[in-house]
Amino acid sequence: MSTGLMTLNSTTPALEEDEREIKTTVVARTDAATDVVLLTLAAADGSELPAWAPGAHIDVLLGNGITRQYSLCGDPGDLSSYTIGILNAPASRGGSRYVHESLHIGAALTIREPRNHFGLVDAARYVFIAGGIGITPIAAMIREVKKKGKPWKLYYGGRTAGSMALREELETLGEHVSVWPEDTNGFMDLAAILGSPDDGSVVYTCGPEPLLAAVERICNATWPEGALHYERFAPKVIEGATDTAFEIELAKSGRRITVPADKSTLQTLGENGIHILSSCGEGTCGTCETPVLEGEVDHRDSVLTKEEQGRNDCMMVCVSRSKCPLLVLDV
Repeated sequence: MSTGLMTLNSTTPALEEDEREIKTTVVARTDAATDVVLLTLAAADGSELPAWAPGAHIDVLLGNGITRQYSLCGDPGDLSSYTIGILNAPASRGGSRYVHESLHIGAALTIREPRNHFGLVDAARYVFIAGGIGITPIAAMIREVKKKGKPWKLYYGGRTAGSMALREELETLGEHVSVWPEDTNGFMDLAAILGSPDDGSVVYTCGPEPLLAAVERICNATWPEGALHYERFAPKVIEGATDTAFEIELAKSGRRITVPADKSTLQTLGENGIHILSSCGEGTCGTCETPVLEGEVDHRDSVLTKEEQGRNDCMMVCVSRSKCPLLVLDV
């Protein structure tokens, strides 16, 4: 899910019972493209790994003390191993560099069970738009829709052909795949690609923020609501957000806590002994999703769709706040 843009909060929260940690070993490492490696992980005890579906990611607890999220890009039907792709991003905060320099065959890694906020919905037709390392969740989706015999098309952009992981494998799928190396073809013509919405089709996109913003702008203007599905590597910019204090009520105890204007909901909960599992701290990974029973959430995450945010039944407590004086959380 990430090139190394997400990091564990300074205070590591306690694990919830359903967030099991799994000891794994790197059993294969492949240079998939310029600055991209594919790692294959198997359970250290030889057991099957938990089931997953296309769009899922795992938390990887790196040996340098930080955690990153990476999309699973292998075969969901093969639970003997997981495959993840990692871009070595010079501007990242150290995760991708550590992977490229230190994780080789035989290395031990602790991961958490897969989570999925980018699930593949049933549709008549699929349009996939990937940029760079964003191909990793999309590749698993393509294998799934191909297996189901659904019509689909992939538009895959990258800096150069050599920088595009899984390109050669995908190009064997023929006319279903359109590859756009920027150095020879320029940027993808999104206006043409998305210019003719049709009923029953959905759009899935993953990649750098400029690509996602452009796809989102076009789809919001011309495609039916709910047709666009995306996953971000970095938090979406929230314009005009202001922070004010509000109260949260813990439904299981009836206790009320004030969240100050200068602290996050997650931080405030932690300071009051309520530990919510978190990872990115930026509203991009979905780890800290917390059920909301009452109140209107000021959603600032980059995970939930507009429809999901409108339900006000959950929030990412690392970044989201309240639009009303009181939120009741199911904790």
